[in-house]
Amino acid sequence: MTPTAQPGEAGSRELRILSPTAILGYGFPESSFRAGLDRRPHLIAVDAGSVDPGPYYLGAGVSFTDRAAVKRDLRLILVAGRELDIPVVIGTAGGAGARPHVAWTESIIREVAAEEGLTFRLAVIHADLPPGMLRQALATGDLRPLPPGPEATAADVQESRHIVAQMGVEPFVRALEAGAQVVLAGRAYDPAVFAAEPIRRGYDAGLALHLGKILECAAIAATPGSGGDCMLGVLRDDHFLLEPLNPDRACTVTSVAAHSLYEKTNPYLLPGPGGLLDLTETRFLPESERAVRVEGSRFVPAAEHTVKLEGARRVGFRTVSIAGARDPAFIASLDDILAAVETRVRDNFASVPAGEYRLLFHVYGKNAVMGPLEPHPVPGHEIGIVIEAVADTQELADTICGFARSTMLHHGYPGRISTAGNLAFPYSPSDFKAGAVYQFSLYHLLRVDDPDALFDVQLVQISEDAQ
Repeated sequence: MTPTAQPGEAGSRELRILSPTAILGYGFPESSFRAGLDRRPHLIAVDAGSVDPGPYYLGAGVSFTDRAAVKRDLRLILVAGRELDIPVVIGTAGGAGARPHVAWTESIIREVAAEEGLTFRLAVIHADLPPGMLRQALATGDLRPLPPGPEATAADVQESRHIVAQMGVEPFVRALEAGAQVVLAGRAYDPAVFAAEPIRRGYDAGLALHLGKILECAAIAATPGSGGDCMLGVLRDDHFLLEPLNPDRACTVTSVAAHSLYEKTNPYLLPGPGGLLDLTETRFLPESERAVRVEGSRFVPAAEHTVKLEGARRVGFRTVSIAGARDPAFIASLDDILAAVETRVRDNFASVPAGEYRLLFHVYGKNAVMGPLEPHPVPGHEIGIVIEAVADTQELADTICGFARSTMLHHGYPGRISTAGNLAFPYSPSDFKAGAVYQFSLYHLLRVDDPDALFDVQLVQISEDAQ
C-alpha cells in the first residue's frame, strides 16, 4: 500500500501507524482499535516484551504475559492486518525475545490463522547469539561493558541460559523487502518495530525512530495515559502527529514531551543500535485539541555499530514469607530483631557452606522501596515484612525461610506484651516457593561490522489449515 495524502495536504505523503497496546497481551478496547482501522493505517506494529520485569523470564524462557490475553490481542491484530492487506510487525516476542519466546508466540499465531482462515507470509527473526561467538568477541575486545556495568567474563557467557541481542531496523527492513506480511521478531529495539517500514520507504530516520519511541508505549503518552489503549502515529516528511484513538484521551504538548524523556539518562540523547536519537532541536506543537505535532528530531549514526546484549543465568531457588506488624515496640526494635534473627539462622545452619544461601528482609513502611536513598526514613504505624531466602536448592531455601520466619515470630524484644507471636500472616500457608531465581549475567554492548548478519530472517507460508 502506498502512503496517501490527506485532504489539505496535497502533494505531501504520509504513513499512518496503528499501535494497539504497550505490550502484546496488555489488551486494548475494541472501539479504539476499530477507530484506528477507520483511519486506514499502513502498518500495525506492537512491542511484545520488555526487560523491565527482570531476568527471570529471559532465563526461564517463559513469557510474563498470559497466553489467552496474547491470543486475544493477536486475533484482532492479525485479522485486521489481512483485511486491510497491511504488514503486522511484532517485536520482542513472548516478553523477552529468546528462541522459546518466539516459538511460543509463533504457535499462537498459527492457532489464530487456523481458526480464522488466514493465509500470509510470516517472517521469523531470532535474536539469540551462540556462546562461541561471544567468547571470541570477548577475546577481541568487541564485547564491552554498558556503563556503569562491569566487564564481561567467559563465565558470564558460559553460564547464561539465553543470550539475545537487541536488533535494530535492519532485519525488519529485510523481512519486509522479502514480502513478509507478518513479521515476528525476537529481542528488538522497541522503536525499530515501528520505524523499520517508514525507513524502508525513505522517511527520515530521526522522525521515524522518535515516533517509534512514543508508539511503543501506545496511549501512555496521552492524558490520561494508558498502556492498554491505542495510539495513531502519522509520519510525514518533516514532522509526525500523535493522536489517541479513545475519545476520552488526548495528547498534549506536555504529555508527549514528557514521554520523550521516558527511560533516558540524558533528556536529549537516546542511544540505540547503530547511533543515537538527538532531540536537541525537537519541537512539540499542538496540532488540535487531541493531537500533537513533533518536528526536528534527528538520527546521528555512530562511528561503529553496537547492539545491546541481554543474558540471564540461574543463581538458585527462592522461598518467601510475608508478614505484618504494628506493635510500636516491635517497630522500634526492628533493626535489632532482624540482626538477631540473621545471627540465629547463621548459628543454626553453621554446617551449610558459605554462599549456598542468602537471607534477606524487605521491610515495607521502612525504606523497602528506596533503601538507603530514602529521603524520609520514618517508620509508620505498621510495617510489612518480606522474608526472602535464596539458596542452591528449593529445599534449603524452604528451610532457611521457615526457620527465619519462626524465629522472628517468637523473638523476644524490649517492651513486648504478647508472647503468642510478633507477626500477623495474611496467608496460610505462610511460606511460598517462588522457584528458580535468575540474574542478569550479560547486559553489555557487542560491536559488529554487519548488524544484518547477526539476525537470520526465515520466511514461512502460513495457511489456514497449518498449526
